[in-house]
Amino acid sequence: MHIAQKQKTRVVVTNGIIMALYLALTILVTPVASGAIQFRISESLNHLVVFNRKYLWGILGGVVVYNAIFGMGWPDVVFGGAQTLLALALTSALQKVVPNVKVRLALNTLFFTVSMALIAAMLNITVAAPFWPTYGWTALSEFIIMAISAPLMYFINRGVDFGDRI
Repeated sequence: MHIAQKQKTRVVVTNGIIMALYLALTILVTPVASGAIQFRISESLNHLVVFNRKYLWGILGGVVVYNAIFGMGWPDVVFGGAQTLLALALTSALQKVVPNVKVRLALNTLFFTVSMALIAAMLNITVAAPFWPTYGWTALSEFIIMAISAPLMYFINRGVDFGDRI
């Protein structure tokens, strides 16, 4: 097997593991993983993209598969997938523009918090949840998970080096 093929295989396998980990962590907290107040500890994995943008596909895959099986069906897949892809893509785009990892972690937290407007819109459309209170709760719950997990992921990275693992 050529080096390039081994690298591609490593990326695919690593993203498969991340996807499975996202699913397992979300299923672990299923009662509070969906709805207007969401505390998905699996959302901490969103910070992996800060260290290497190649992790994007495993995280996105975990969100889409969870939402398809346990969520609200196709609207959850579309809106949840779009929200995740948007925030991860913004963070990925900053990989070389913003060299400071702590700043990228903070921006990633901000991107995920603000983009919860898509989830509030979905809940407004599908279950007639009032947009602004729903957005407030989803954004706050996302901010809490992302803000707590950012320093944890930063310190874990110091020992593991997520950037070199894929």
